[in-house]
Amino acid sequence: MGIYEELKQRGLIAQVTDEEKIRDLINAGKATFYIGFDCTADSLTAGHFMALTLMKRLQMAGNKPIALIGGGTTMIGDPSGRTDMRKMLTREDINHNAECFKRQMERFIDFSDGKALMVNNADWLLNLNYVDLLREVGACFSVNNMLRAECYKQRMEKGLSFLEFNYMIMQSYDFYYMFQKYDCNLEFGGDDQWSNMLGGTELIRRKLGKDAHAMTITLLTDSQGKKMGKTAGNAVWLDPNKTTPFEFYQYWRNVSDADVLKCIRMLTFLPMEQIEEMDKWEGSKLNEAKEILARELTTLVHGEEEAAKAEAGAKALFGGAGATGDVPSVSLKEEDFRDGKVDILQVLVSSGLCSSRGDARRNVEQGGVTVNDEKVTDIKTEYEKSAFAGEGLLVKRGKKNFKKVVF
Repeated sequence: MGIYEELKQRGLIAQVTDEEKIRDLINAGKATFYIGFDCTADSLTAGHFMALTLMKRLQMAGNKPIALIGGGTTMIGDPSGRTDMRKMLTREDINHNAECFKRQMERFIDFSDGKALMVNNADWLLNLNYVDLLREVGACFSVNNMLRAECYKQRMEKGLSFLEFNYMIMQSYDFYYMFQKYDCNLEFGGDDQWSNMLGGTELIRRKLGKDAHAMTITLLTDSQGKKMGKTAGNAVWLDPNKTTPFEFYQYWRNVSDADVLKCIRMLTFLPMEQIEEMDKWEGSKLNEAKEILARELTTLVHGEEEAAKAEAGAKALFGGAGATGDVPSVSLKEEDFRDGKVDILQVLVSSGLCSSRGDARRNVEQGGVTVNDEKVTDIKTEYEKSAFAGEGLLVKRGKKNFKKVVF
């Protein structure tokens, strides 16, 4: 089975422009492909996992990845899948975010000896002359076709700025530029990028001839990846300073029964034969599958040592041993206390486990709060500073939200 067949078996391929030629290309290890990453934050998230593991798989099969850092396109903002305009970032912020991306990508992709490239589209997009771009590229795009694209249709009612309207042209120009500069013959992206990606293939065909169109683009399904990037309203970051290895492990340990085997298939490097056996698992065996998923992905991002510590901490915590291990901690401040004491509602708010005292009150009254594995039902429960010394107190809201609270 070639790498293309494996990608299909893992459920990663949604649409392609020329399946036979693309299959032959990547199975032979002759693809130079790219995936773009806009620098909207200073860390990649769990939602980027699918793209990163895809690049790793294809590189292991002999293909050459290009990680395109969107230093230029981030200044415009992709309207795909959004109901409003992105926050405008400064060039300094974008450059900082790009550097953070580079460090994280090196855990997945081997950039040594020209085996992969990392390029920034700011290097060519920011130097473009507007009138020259209109003459060279603008004539290749039909406004009527652009307005029919899903990435724009969703925004037409609420308003689409002319700035964002240019995003498709910029992304298409990226492919056109790298096709010529780096012999890049394939683009991967999320299913919400389909219209933008077709724009790139059409631009190449229009400018360079029909022969250039044959092996230029495929589509990675990314709807599952979008779900993976969020939990409790916050992104799951790959940066350990933003999401600790323990929190990262717990996120994957807590995926739903319906999603765990799908995630294992799409994101891990376990052999398909082993995964097919796991497809038969039911009941409590699915918890074992979740532990495998969490351990595999935490190892990929944070290394074996951190993954082992996170797993041990989780088993100690949820196995009833009462150990706090590598549980994420938060420190109370002097202003949290009154006359040397702090009530349970303030503990929940200051730890981030509840959004407000009202939210904290509801959780306590509904029996959803424990401190050191003892249920707290009285909203007037108070603690002295000494209670938070040493290991502090292990505070839980529900089954999956917890913090080690210290002072």
